[in-house]
Amino acid sequence: MEERKEKILDFLKDKDYAPMKAKEIAMIFGVPKNEYNDFLNLIKELEDEYKIRKNRKNRYSLVQEKYYEGYFRKNQKGFGFVKVDEEEIYIAKEDSLNALNEDKVLIEIVKEKSKDQKAEGKIIKILKHEKDTVVGIFQKSQNFGFVIPDSKNFGTDIYISKKNFGKARNNHKVLVKITKYPENGKKAEGEIIEVLGAVNEAGVDMLSLIKEHKLPAEFPKEVVEEAKKCGDIIDTKDIPHRVDLRDKIIFTIDGEDAKDLDDAVRVEKLENGNYRLDVHIADVSYYVKENSLLDREALIRGTSIYMLGRVIPMLPRELSNGICSLNEGEDRFTLSCSMEIDNKGKVISSEIYKAIIRVTKRMSYTDVQKIIDGQDKEVLQKYSKYIQEFKNMEELALILKNRRLENGYLNLDIPESKIDLDVNGYVTNISKYETTFAHEIIEQFMLTANETIAEKFFWLDSPFIYRVHEKPDMEKIQELNKFLWNFGLKIKANKDNIYPKEFSKILDEVEGKEEEKVVSNLVLRTLKVARYEAENQGHFGIASKYYCHFTSPIRRYPDLFIHRIISKYLENNYVVDDKFIEKYNNQAEERAKQSSEREKIATLVEREAEDIKKAEYMESKIGEEYEGIISSITPFGMFVELANTVEGLIRFENLGDEYFIYDEDKKRLIGERSNTIYKIGDKVKIRVISANKLLRQIDFELI
Repeated sequence: MEERKEKILDFLKDKDYAPMKAKEIAMIFGVPKNEYNDFLNLIKELEDEYKIRKNRKNRYSLVQEKYYEGYFRKNQKGFGFVKVDEEEIYIAKEDSLNALNEDKVLIEIVKEKSKDQKAEGKIIKILKHEKDTVVGIFQKSQNFGFVIPDSKNFGTDIYISKKNFGKARNNHKVLVKITKYPENGKKAEGEIIEVLGAVNEAGVDMLSLIKEHKLPAEFPKEVVEEAKKCGDIIDTKDIPHRVDLRDKIIFTIDGEDAKDLDDAVRVEKLENGNYRLDVHIADVSYYVKENSLLDREALIRGTSIYMLGRVIPMLPRELSNGICSLNEGEDRFTLSCSMEIDNKGKVISSEIYKAIIRVTKRMSYTDVQKIIDGQDKEVLQKYSKYIQEFKNMEELALILKNRRLENGYLNLDIPESKIDLDVNGYVTNISKYETTFAHEIIEQFMLTANETIAEKFFWLDSPFIYRVHEKPDMEKIQELNKFLWNFGLKIKANKDNIYPKEFSKILDEVEGKEEEKVVSNLVLRTLKVARYEAENQGHFGIASKYYCHFTSPIRRYPDLFIHRIISKYLENNYVVDDKFIEKYNNQAEERAKQSSEREKIATLVEREAEDIKKAEYMESKIGEEYEGIISSITPFGMFVELANTVEGLIRFENLGDEYFIYDEDKKRLIGERSNTIYKIGDKVKIRVISANKLLRQIDFELI
């Protein structure tokens, strides 16, 4: 269909073309009578896409104006932005055509970009509404009601007539189907199709997120049945085709609560002084066959989503917690990568193979760290015969990390939040998630395996999915330097020379200082978002030319896909034909795009879940005082982050009895009378004045 459209457009572009009627164009193209209606539909689609237009005499010509497609990102105040070729186009409220957040739109540029301002655009047509259902709070009147959407960027309340109330009660969370989109100043209209529960009822907050983002909370019955058929014991018929490592000492190292264990490791010190690192990854592709029900469902999901006490997994637990999980003492199939690494951290040789292993011990990060520290006598006694194994791991991980740091690896110290919930899902405590060198061991080993696999298959010119992280934009770096000025720091770069090492120097400079976390956050905001691509473009953040995701096939689809590719190469002794290359190159592009989209949604949902729970926790802390660090300065106030990772806003009116001026160049606030200056990284004392989990908002005042 797209090809036929292009042919029509090429014909209309011809310099000798004079406007014609649809019937005349059809005659020139030799359209059979029985296909004429289909041809008219193509013409109508091109017209709807603003690529062609007809005059008063029903004759068609090309649209000369330049229009762009994109997705409208709407602000609560009604204006928004549409990204076109990496450039943000500003759309004023009066030029938004009542488009809703994330609608696919067609825009024209009405004002070109200048040195100080973004380009401005106008929405010409709404091509597709993103949402047909919305989650919100039902507000009931006698004869009608409204649903106030959870998403404040949605842009409109939704009118509900009495006949469409369903079983909804006042102030209940509901799922509403949109029956009429807003136009000519009128609100959207809808009908309530599901009542989720009272606003503060246990679990309703997370259920609201699931419904809002249309997450697949349950697996279809037939998918679960297919998973069960995989059983919980390996098929012994396949053992002769694998390297048998069941007599080797192999460990999994994970958090205490982990249930899906997809990686296991072993380190051996060789006689020549080098190290042998074995990384064993669950052979998920052995069970999840291409185009099976399990495979199709995994592709739809793309990734597992972790929502604070609730997981929406990519694969059913019968697989993820069962036959694919590398459980202690149980025979398991793996796709393994063994690497010989010298004492400078360079991989000098590697081998990829299919194996069968039996994990010797399931270790926790906590116990491994205690072994490394050598202080806890009870733990040292318990694992006495494995002490040297973990010392070897520590040695190698340090070597690998130092090599990375020399190459410019960005060691961002950004602690995650540890949010403790009670049995009903309410927050009991929030603190900084503490990581130790035990975490670093696994991270360094997985990074090394991912790089080794990616490099090997890059040089094979194989169909593949890479993890890509591009250089940051020069504009973003200049913006970052405005913040870094406050600390006497600067990243040296120009558009032709942007190197990870420059960022790494800044991180080294602030290591151990009070501003370390703030600067790490600022650097993170400057970097581009990593994504999946069928073409290798390197990974800026880890300063690597070749990188992929190989180590988590239980919870990420790209890992599963490349396992399938690797297995094909192993099974065919690395000889594949052109038909294979073409088929899987096409798949790699499609799967990479789908996986990147699903990852964006997962990241958004996980962040929103945290925001909800942080606001819920702070609702009980109104009036309490804390010390925090200024994490961001904006034209409407400053954000302050507390030691427990909770962040709140101090608006201008809550900065005391003085008017503050926003210094945009240096990103700081200056008191008009006192000349008091507030800048990023400053310590301040605050009082919590409000918190609202529905708005996901926390407000502080300065004391």
